[in-house]
Amino acid sequence: MSNTTDAPVGDREATTVEQLEQEGDIAADYLEGLLDIADIDGDLALDVRAGRAYVSVENDDDAALRLLSDPDTVQALQELTRIAVQTRTGRFSRLILDVGGSRDARHRQLEKLVERAIARLDEGASQASLPAMSSYERKLIHDIVADRGLVSESYGDGADRHTVIRRG
Repeated sequence: MSNTTDAPVGDREATTVEQLEQEGDIAADYLEGLLDIADIDGDLALDVRAGRAYVSVENDDDAALRLLSDPDTVQALQELTRIAVQTRTGRFSRLILDVGGSRDARHRQLEKLVERAIARLDEGASQASLPAMSSYERKLIHDIVADRGLVSESYGDGADRHTVIRRG
């Protein structure tokens, strides 16, 4: 079954800005504790946009966050932070974590992935499948693909959910 929005489904109620701000505050407290344990300096910035709480860990010294800004590490920290938020609020969290600009770097990687898929379409392929990725990354892929005038759909379940790109 396809779903191009990857929006929450079922009877989940819309999260208010106040609830998202609360998620950000809880996440910031959790992350401050982790940073203290690891003896890593980082400033936290909180934002709410597009129905999600965003938490960024920043430092003027890029080397200070290098170990934490690896995409796999950011994904793991994000999941742990979401669990901490969910434990405190009792609500599912779609919080997004950025460490040292990792989200911008990942967005650039996804743009390159889409460009390679478009090249396959230009070479005659009827569609191009991308690897499985998180719902947030699939949403970014859908946005990138739409900006380039193509069509994308997500297929599969759970950890195997992936995106397929086609001409419109």
